[in-house]
Amino acid sequence: MQFDILTIFPNLFDSYLKETFIKKASDKGILKINVHDLRKWTDNERRTVDDRPYGGGLGMVLKVEPIFKAIKEIAKKNKKKKSRVILFTPRGKSFNQKKAFQLSKYDNLVFICGRYEGVDERVAKHIADEELSIGEYDLMGGELPAMIVIETISRLIPNVLGKPSFLKERMTKKGGFIEYPEYTRPEVFVPEKGKKWKVPPVLLSGHQKKIQEWREERAKVIEK
Repeated sequence: MQFDILTIFPNLFDSYLKETFIKKASDKGILKINVHDLRKWTDNERRTVDDRPYGGGLGMVLKVEPIFKAIKEIAKKNKKKKSRVILFTPRGKSFNQKKAFQLSKYDNLVFICGRYEGVDERVAKHIADEELSIGEYDLMGGELPAMIVIETISRLIPNVLGKPSFLKERMTKKGGFIEYPEYTRPEVFVPEKGKKWKVPPVLLSGHQKKIQEWREERAKVIEK
């Protein structure tokens, strides 16, 4: 799986891509994540990527020209791959587990990270394949959504989280995820005098059938 990220703040991804399973999967060649500085595709000395909105209003809007050039160049390099271009915007469709499963079937995902007051609407109409939102709220840009979507999709790719059996155990046939309560040592935790927080006895029983039944009773299937 290859991710290409278009942003005017590429350094925001530095620490994220150098830690945890994302870094390990990248080192193994399971994931390839390219962060592109949108300013690379500008044509003036100031490397201008934004301008004032037509019709007036506060703030600046990201221009269509550099985004068009960037997407065209990326597409040329990935022409043999099954690709999809995604624009992050509060007006997009809600991102969920079902969408993550669908996107995990692509070879290449290209993310356009908006900033300021938004992105020229011609990007949504003529360049992006779809618009996504990670929630009903407004952020300063699309970089955090890109990280969230990368992490959600990466969890669905075999060997990213370690043993393939993890995915088999936790995934549903529709690509959803099964979540249930988890406990670890100590068996009894004493937060203060007179209180004891205990691990449910069934998890200490060693009886796998009963443990499985306990988990199924309390499981939440995330499949939307």
